[in-house]
Amino acid sequence: MMLRLRVSFPDRPGALGQAARVLGTLGADILQVTVLERESGRAVDDFTVSWPGTVDADTVRDRLSGVPGMRVEGVWPTREIPGAAPDYDLLKHVAADPGRAFATLVDAVPDLVSAEWAAILSSESGELLHRSWQAPRTLDETGGLAGVKAADLAPLRPAVLGSGRYRMMSVPVPGTGLHLVMARTDGPPFHRVELERAVRVLEIVSIMSRTP
Repeated sequence: MMLRLRVSFPDRPGALGQAARVLGTLGADILQVTVLERESGRAVDDFTVSWPGTVDADTVRDRLSGVPGMRVEGVWPTREIPGAAPDYDLLKHVAADPGRAFATLVDAVPDLVSAEWAAILSSESGELLHRSWQAPRTLDETGGLAGVKAADLAPLRPAVLGSGRYRMMSVPVPGTGLHLVMARTDGPPFHRVELERAVRVLEIVSIMSRTP
């Protein structure tokens, strides 16, 4: 089982090692550590870890939170394979068929930011034009995004959003009247590092989609 853990702790020597030791006692194999921020005397890191079997996320959270000064911001499943280059794979497929650029994007971008699904929607009507397989079919689908208006998901600038059980982010597609929306139900709100990564990839895909 592979999980992503987002942990905040005092930015001081040895703090990262404390987190690693706790995870080790729980039988975790740490596959990757991603630094998200170092500000105001605290650090926020994402750990990608695996266990040989299933693991109780609450136990992981409780053990890490037992370390003085350490806070667990989220524990959630991830499909991102450490050491892989999903950004490059996505751009390769877009380059091979620019006419399907946005359909390819929504299929691949969830793995880039540990989202569950993604969709391209009309900024005005809210119609979902392309969606990954786990995305709701419409904004008002039962169990999906009931009560959400298109305007809520179409901010003027890239933004992290919340809608009921969803943690979301939305990025306008330049010059198209479209928005790329990504969502997850597990884990913390999207971090600005994840948002910036999605923005950069979308900018490149948008340029490639206009290639003759």
